[in-house]
Formats: sequence, C-alpha cells, structure tokens
Amino acid sequence: MTSRRMLAAALPTLLLLTAGGAAFWRFGRALDVPVAVAAQGAIAARVIGPGTVQARIPVTLSARVNATVTQMHADVGDTVHQGQLLVTLDDRDLSARRGVVGGQQEAMSRNTEAARANVTKAQADLELARSKLRRDAELLAQGFVSQAVVDASNAALGGATAGVDAAQAALAARGADVRSLSQEARYADAVLTYTRIVAPMDGVVIQRLAEAGNTVVPGTPLLKIVDPKSLWVATRVDESVVGRVQPGQVARIRLRSGEVLPGKVARIAKQSDAATRELDVHVAFDAVPQRFAIDQEAQVEIAVGEDRGVLVPLAALARDKSGRQGVLLVEDGRTRFEPVETAGADDRQVLIRKGLAGGETVVAVAAGVAANQRVRQVLTAAR
Repeated sequence: MTSRRMLAAALPTLLLLTAGGAAFWRFGRALDVPVAVAAQGAIAARVIGPGTVQARIPVTLSARVNATVTQMHADVGDTVHQGQLLVTLDDRDLSARRGVVGGQQEAMSRNTEAARANVTKAQADLELARSKLRRDAELLAQGFVSQAVVDASNAALGGATAGVDAAQAALAARGADVRSLSQEARYADAVLTYTRIVAPMDGVVIQRLAEAGNTVVPGTPLLKIVDPKSLWVATRVDESVVGRVQPGQVARIRLRSGEVLPGKVARIAKQSDAATRELDVHVAFDAVPQRFAIDQEAQVEIAVGEDRGVLVPLAALARDKSGRQGVLLVEDGRTRFEPVETAGADDRQVLIRKGLAGGETVVAVAAGVAANQRVRQVLTAAR
C-alpha cells in the first residue's frame, strides 16, 4: 500500500520531467544543420512541356480499286525501301479487262489498215478519172466523141474526188478510235498497277491494317509507314513563355521509358489554341531513336537561355502546415519559415521570384527541420 502511494506521488514528477526533456530536445537542443546564403546568380532557363512522338512524314497506303488482298508482304516493325512490294491484290478482273482492250486495239489496227487501203484505191480511181477526162476532151476537140461523153467523164471525176474524201474521212475516224483505245489501254495498265502496292519511300511499318482475304474498296487503309528520320515530339507551350522559344534551340527529350535523348526545336506553330492559349512546338531528335512508338508520351525541356535572381539550394524548399512553399531562415540561432515564390530550377538550385532579397541565411536541407527550432550551423552549403 505504501509503495502505491509513493508511486502515485512520484508520477506527476516523472511526467513533468518527461515533458521537460521533450521540450528541451525540441526547443532547447540546437540541431546541427547545413546552411546556405541566398545570393544573386544565374540559372539555366528551360521551357518544359508534355508531348507525344510524331512523324513529320507519316504515309498511309490505301487501296485504289475494289479487290481482294492476296498477300501482305510487310508487317509491323519491318524496315522497307522505296519501290519495295508491300501488298498484292487480286488482279484477275483487271487483267481480263486489259485483255479486252488489247483485243479491241488489234481489231482497230486491222480496220485502220483497211481504211488506209481504201484511201489508196480511191486516189487511184481519182487519177484514172482525171486521165479519162483529158483523153475525152482531146477526142471531143478532134470530133471523135460527143459532148455527152465528156460530161460523163466530168461526172466520174467528181465521184472519184468524193470517194477520196470519204476514204480519208474514214481513215481519220479509225485514227481517232485508235487514240481512244490507246488511252483506255493506258488507263487499264495504270489501274492494273494498283494491285501491286509498293513503298513510296524508305521507312518503317508502324501499322498493318489488312490481312490476306480481306475485300477492300478505294480508300481502305492497308499499311501505315513513317520515315524514322522525320521523328519529332509535338509539345504544347503556353503563350506566356513561347516567345523565348526559337528554332534551333537545344532540347532534351525524355521518353516514357526513361530514355533521355538530345534534340532541337524544329518548328513553332503560328496558330494558338483559343481554349488553352498554347502553341504547338515540334522538337526533332538529333538521332533516330533505336526504339520508338508513334504517340508515345514524352517530356521536352528546351534551353531558352538563363534567368538571373536570388538563388538557394533546391533542397532548401519546404512547406508549412498550410501547404505554403517557403524556406527556413536562420535568425539568432533559430529557424523561421518564410514563404517564397519560385521561378525556375535546375538539379541543384532554385530561383526565388518573391520572398527573398539576397543575403539571407537559409537551411540548405530543409527535410527534418521545423520552424522555430534552435539550430547550429555546421556546414556552409556550396552554391
């Protein structure tokens, strides 16, 4: 019973000592922290934006005739070369039509030869009629024939002349028919070539949209290919900063896979999005990525020069209980939270737009340090 009374009497003292020890640990003990001095300096300025991998020269190969796919000669991921056969369509109907035109051309060639022979015969008949008229005229002058004979010879000459005109007209008509059939033959040959679809350029197949046995109509997509050398990332940049972006500026492209590749600004759009107030900026790869996918997500960082202002270590940034961003100033051996606004950062430093004037001492590594805590400088952080 006595022991319990003694324990009850000592308990408030123990609690007081524990609270006092905690308070000393929290507010009385100085925490060793690295510090840095906020100072004027320059930091590399970057414009950062999300984007997707695109190709400047995407080509979709489509059917141009009604036919059935007989064979696909390329698959996704295949490297193809200009002129390489990629798709074969059933050409039996078109070949038969071409054969019909060929037969018509052969028949027309023979008809033309016959018309040419008729012209030759008509011209011979005309010469004969002219010769007979001269002889009859001489005989009439000598009194051996009557005027009726000469009149008959004149009539025969007129008929022979008309015969030549008719034969020449018939030959001209056959010539027009020959030219028309020639155009039909060229068209049939051209349509026949549509059954053999070849690569219009060097590239890589990124989509296979048909299989053997599919029936296609004009406009049906079959394959999609891109030129890897034309790959770039289409990103969107806010109007407020796009003025700092110029063609040729160096950029870094970070793919969703984690791969980081160099690039350069290739094109800046002249049309802004009325809803988002952003412009399209295209950043080309310096070298063709070994692995890529169209519409693959990426992030672009464009180097646009440098910004000057007050700099502190990136690790000096902290947040208070309300979520405000700031830094921990060191004043008279204690920390004080100071809200700040930032403008940009690199891997080591951050530019303070508002909140610091320069010359302030800040906790260089804010993690684990609280506001209103006693601290002792043990290290001056390198800027």
